[in-house]
Amino acid sequence: MLNLLRTIDRRWIFLAMFLAVAIPILLEARFPEIPTGLAQSTFDEVDTLNEGDPVLLAFDYDPASEGELGPMATAFVRHCCEKKLRMYFLALWPVGPQMIRQTIDGVIKRDFGHLEYGRDYVNLGFKAGNEGVIKVIISDFSELYTTDINGTPLSAIPMMEGMDSVQNFKLVINVSAGYPGTKEWVLYAKTPNPELTLIAGCTGVQAPLLYPYIPQQLPGLLGAIKGAAEYEKLVLEKYGANVPDLDRDGNVIMEDGKPRIPARYLEGRRRMGPQLVAHLLMIALIIVGNVIYLIDRKRGSR
Repeated sequence: MLNLLRTIDRRWIFLAMFLAVAIPILLEARFPEIPTGLAQSTFDEVDTLNEGDPVLLAFDYDPASEGELGPMATAFVRHCCEKKLRMYFLALWPVGPQMIRQTIDGVIKRDFGHLEYGRDYVNLGFKAGNEGVIKVIISDFSELYTTDINGTPLSAIPMMEGMDSVQNFKLVINVSAGYPGTKEWVLYAKTPNPELTLIAGCTGVQAPLLYPYIPQQLPGLLGAIKGAAEYEKLVLEKYGANVPDLDRDGNVIMEDGKPRIPARYLEGRRRMGPQLVAHLLMIALIIVGNVIYLIDRKRGSR
């Protein structure tokens, strides 16, 4: 057995990894999630706000990072809708407006159709300039933003009244895939304005670079699909039954005697399935490889 493991063709390992990823995807496996302190603190920052509080949502990512960041963006917007917060969307990435539109269509327009554009949410679109945009709007919105993404003057949008700068927002939520992103929001928005509250969600490779800002500048941070899955669980535990899944005739779909939760609000947990199984396989292979090495070394010393 030991010799078989020592000389196994690497193609079997590739096949095992393929199955570890493919099977959970095909079965849509969802494993239990235990939210960490960071996910809980992120959730609490949103959940402690009052109805009507203004929240700025900066979507600084593109389709290449949607796999990690899409579910957390969905969860953030769903949470804000449940709390009846006023949502202001903007992007520092050129493709950011596409991500904003996708989330608005998939959450607000689909499940919260009573929310009115211009009174409950607004899309300010993309502005070029990277961190330069943050430096300007932290003190004066009108320097860069005169219209929304549709060309409507901000003066004609009711929810823009009194919103002169980023400092007017009760909370800033940034979903970030890199530069410009959370680090720039920390350095140029939060640090000069300690009273501003900033939370974020980011890709896995970016998260370690942001940990030094926890908890002073970043009281809450979601890292990659794992953080998204944990946040999803917290939102669903409190608001899950509010938006049931519907069939084509508009009837509520029941599952185990309860209204079924729409798949779009379980996407983080679904995407965690193949990642979890693949990671367990990698750990098992590392352990087996080290055991074989130690046995061979012991025999060699003899």
